[in-house]
Amino acid sequence: MTGRLSVARTLDRCTVLGPGTRAVVWVQGCPLRCRGCVAAETLPFEGGTTRTVAGLADWLCALDGIEGVTLSGGEPFSQAGALAALLDAVRARRPDFGAMAYSGFRYEALRRGGPDRRALLDRLDLLVDGPYVAARHGSLRWRGSANQRLVPLTDRYARALAEPDTTAGIELSVDPDGAVSWAGVPPAPGFREGLEDQLAARGFVLRTEARRER
Repeated sequence: MTGRLSVARTLDRCTVLGPGTRAVVWVQGCPLRCRGCVAAETLPFEGGTTRTVAGLADWLCALDGIEGVTLSGGEPFSQAGALAALLDAVRARRPDFGAMAYSGFRYEALRRGGPDRRALLDRLDLLVDGPYVAARHGSLRWRGSANQRLVPLTDRYARALAEPDTTAGIELSVDPDGAVSWAGVPPAPGFREGLEDQLAARGFVLRTEARRER
C-alpha cells in the first residue's frame, strides 16, 4: 500500500544531511546488514511508527525555511512507492521542493528495479548510493565510506556538489526530557560507541530512534 509508511524518526531542520536546510525522514526497515551500521535500530522491518503519506505531506508543507527533504533509514527504496507518492503530494503544493535519498543499493541496480523504485528515482534530485563499508570509512560529505557516490539526478544541486568533498559533521539535539539525538555522517568510525560512553558519563541518555549512518 502506498498510502502509508513505516517511519523510524523525523527531523524538521537539518544542515548535515544534504544541501541547505532540510527536513529528514528516516524510514524503518532495511534488507541489508552493513557491518558497522550505526543506525541498527532502523534495520528491522518490525517497529517504527505507521504514518500516512497525507499526514507526512502536511507536516513537510507546513515547515518554513527548508528547501527540501532527505529520505534515509533504514532503506528508503524498500518503501519506494509510498515515498514517491509523498514527494508528489508535497510538490503539488510546493513545486520547487527538493528531494535527496540514501540507498544501500547502487544506482544502476535501482534503475533496473521495479516500477516503484524507478518512480522514486525519477522524483529525486540527488542520490547517495552504495552500502556502508567500514574498511573504507572516510571523512566525506554526506556519506560514510569511499565506495558511496553522490549521484546527481537533476542539476538542482550542481553548485553544492562542486564544493569541497569534506565532512558536513553532525548535529546534536537535546529533548526537554534530557534525551540526546543526533543526525549526520560521523567523520570517524566508532562514533556511536564513543558518544554513548561520553554521554552516559555525564548522565545523558542517547535516544535510540533512527540516526543516520550508512
